[in-house]
Amino acid sequence: TASRVCRNTFGLALEYRPVDRVPGYVLGSLADTHKPAILYLHGGAFLLPASPDVHVRMLAKMCRELDAVGFMPDYRLAPGNKFPASLDDCEWAYRALLDRGFSPARIAVAGESAGGNLTLGLLQRIRKNGLPMPACAVPISPATEMARLYGMPSRTAKMKRDPILPISVMYRVHELYVGDWDAADPELSPLYADLSGFPPLYLLASDNEILLDDTLLFVQRAREAGIATRMDIWPALPHAFPLFEALFPEVGEARKDIVGFMKQHIV
Repeated sequence: TASRVCRNTFGLALEYRPVDRVPGYVLGSLADTHKPAILYLHGGAFLLPASPDVHVRMLAKMCRELDAVGFMPDYRLAPGNKFPASLDDCEWAYRALLDRGFSPARIAVAGESAGGNLTLGLLQRIRKNGLPMPACAVPISPATEMARLYGMPSRTAKMKRDPILPISVMYRVHELYVGDWDAADPELSPLYADLSGFPPLYLLASDNEILLDDTLLFVQRAREAGIATRMDIWPALPHAFPLFEALFPEVGEARKDIVGFMKQHIV
């Protein structure tokens, strides 16, 4: 996965480098603190690294369209590093952008699948530690319930339909990533989080994936908490579909929607 070279950075400089305590992929220059910044948390079931030709290329296109700097932290992976190591790294990545002078009102946080889970965990950490919230957040196909692996109806109803994320992966994630930690901890299962103070949210999912209800039920809770929340459910496509524009050209519209949402909320 990590060996796939990014074939197109859309004119942006790309380097892999340490940013304070967390290494990762940087698109553009971290010295351009007058620009917006996208902190993108990649997916991969907390077990796989980012694919440069999939994750980094999508982030590069978003940064080009937003005229933003991008940072994708290479957070620590299970099973070598169980929860909360990955979330700790995401928090340090956000702190690093603030410490460099990026305005929180011009930072957007986004991530798909495991990265969507980490996005919602990161917002809790930001509030817990008294840091300023980002302008907005975009969880894509997030896992929001890690304690009851078959608890959501969509996980059994869609278990033979999603080619990207089969239900069996959830058990492996629980074993290798959650370990002995209480999986109902809201930082692991953000469905149960206190959502007060969260920034505007935009969630995307497919009606064909096992994590559909993770999005539907979380959005219900967010709206009940008074959080400005947009949700788009796309038909037929697989889990984390905005990544796969090379296979499904129509999902380029989803990327444009995400960038448009960020433009709407970045000061």
